[in-house]
Amino acid sequence: MASTAGQQAYAEAVEKLTSATATATAAQAGTVADEILSVAGILRAQPRLRRALTDPSRSGADRGELLRSLLSGKASQVTVDVLASLVAGRFSRPAELLDVTERLGAEAVLAGAEKSGNLAEVEDELFRFGQIVSGNAELAVTLSDPGAPTERRVKLVEDLLKGKAQPATVRLIEVALEGFGGRSFEGSLTRLVEMTAAKRDREVAYVTVAKPLTDADEQALAAKLSDIYGRQVSLKVDVDPSIIGGVSVKVGSDLYDGTILRRLNAAKQAFSK
Repeated sequence: MASTAGQQAYAEAVEKLTSATATATAAQAGTVADEILSVAGILRAQPRLRRALTDPSRSGADRGELLRSLLSGKASQVTVDVLASLVAGRFSRPAELLDVTERLGAEAVLAGAEKSGNLAEVEDELFRFGQIVSGNAELAVTLSDPGAPTERRVKLVEDLLKGKAQPATVRLIEVALEGFGGRSFEGSLTRLVEMTAAKRDREVAYVTVAKPLTDADEQALAAKLSDIYGRQVSLKVDVDPSIIGGVSVKVGSDLYDGTILRRLNAAKQAFSK
């Protein structure tokens, strides 16, 4: 969680990014995203640089100029201006700068996907890939292993998804492999799904059912949840026969578990007392 000052610096950088890329093409937005994420990679690898760019004894202007000098001739003017604005803000700790830079890069990836009209696809592809990984123990261990070289894991993802997913999806999965915001790989994917939905002004509802829902059932459930939460809801449905029947719905911190498995477990606990 970013500090109040860090959140303000991030919000200002997002505003500058949005303004600077308003007329950019999807490809141009993608270039900016790659550049910002590359800088995040440098910050991850160089703690001393993170400390220098968040040094409270330096003025915001000085920190911005340091960033400009480091990126001069190596990144687009948009990227330089946005990141100079970011480091001019105040951060409670150096690691916070890395977190918000990663998040800014992910926002830039989503901006490119939005310009291409592919946000909904990216959201669904991220979720489906997460399901594939969670359903394959060997793949989950391989992709979640922080000791394995990131390049090798990235190559595996690229091979698995070649021609099967949007470029933005693959790029965001690569971000997740780095441990987005200090999260696990699974947690990173979940957060990126939610960021993508938020870009579409939607809430994410994770739904677990014993057998697939019909289109009519999905539409009815989405409509009901939209009424409850006051905004459009994006359903992410997981079919799990082990719950036997019923439905479990999780939206943010709210959980409704109406599965038969939960009822059986509750009955078992009641009888064991």
